[in-house]
Amino acid sequence: MSKPRSAPRRRVDGVLLLDKPIGMTSNDALQKARRLFNAAKAGHTGTLDPLATGLLPLCFGEATKFAGELLDADKTYLAKLRLGVTTDTADAEGQVLETRPVDTSEDAVREVLGRFLGEIDQVPPMHSALKRDGRPLYEYARKGIEVERASRRVTIHAITLEAWQGESFDIEVACSKGTYIRTLAEDIGKVLGCGAHLAALRRTRIGSLSIADAVGLEALDTLDMSQRDERLRPVDALLASLPRAELGAAETQRVLHGQGVRWQGAPGSRYRYYGESGEFLGLGELTADGWLNPRRLVAQSDIPS
Repeated sequence: MSKPRSAPRRRVDGVLLLDKPIGMTSNDALQKARRLFNAAKAGHTGTLDPLATGLLPLCFGEATKFAGELLDADKTYLAKLRLGVTTDTADAEGQVLETRPVDTSEDAVREVLGRFLGEIDQVPPMHSALKRDGRPLYEYARKGIEVERASRRVTIHAITLEAWQGESFDIEVACSKGTYIRTLAEDIGKVLGCGAHLAALRRTRIGSLSIADAVGLEALDTLDMSQRDERLRPVDALLASLPRAELGAAETQRVLHGQGVRWQGAPGSRYRYYGESGEFLGLGELTADGWLNPRRLVAQSDIPS
């Protein structure tokens, strides 16, 4: 007896703000969401470790063209630090390297946190996806090999103590791209003199996107397909920080044919194109000689604006 044919993948265009559960890789979360939407094409906007929960924007269809837009965005996290214990990965998934007595106070922690405000230098952890000679660092780490890593300058915009439990505490961190919260936890522990590791992590914001608007996989699973589609944001949701370029009929046709239009603004600025009927057309970039040239366009059939 032949197996029943599965339904063909459908055209889905939009952005889903997913609240990723703990213990699941970002790719596993993406694939489960893709199956729930039966989407033909899907991608994510940057990964969260399995240990971490929280905001993971997923792109479907034409929105995947803009998946890289959030890589440079500022992010906000809630993190729990466990004092007195250091691990080889700087988080709770690693092997314990050392245990020390904890002799600090809430006031001392607040003072130390203040030292990390602003621009700081971080050495990326060995257990990370950064590549060296074409191989991710975690592959070296799994073989017990440690390679030299150059420090990187990142910015901590805000860091506040949210809860104090003696041998652990919770902080909220607003930071620039490239910030490793595991490394931040480890460095805070070094300054306190007792060591520390990242015990839990939750991402609550990326740019203007908030966890308050996200949905979990379990909740998504209880919805029918039309209700799931209602949870999708439009294709241009990841470009909300960019200015709009409202085009007339002739300008719309030029852009749709891959041609630039005359525009005033700062050279190098990027704009969201919108056609004469308000439909989202894609992304353009302004040249020094005043042409707003297409950089990435979306297919226009059935794309929500």
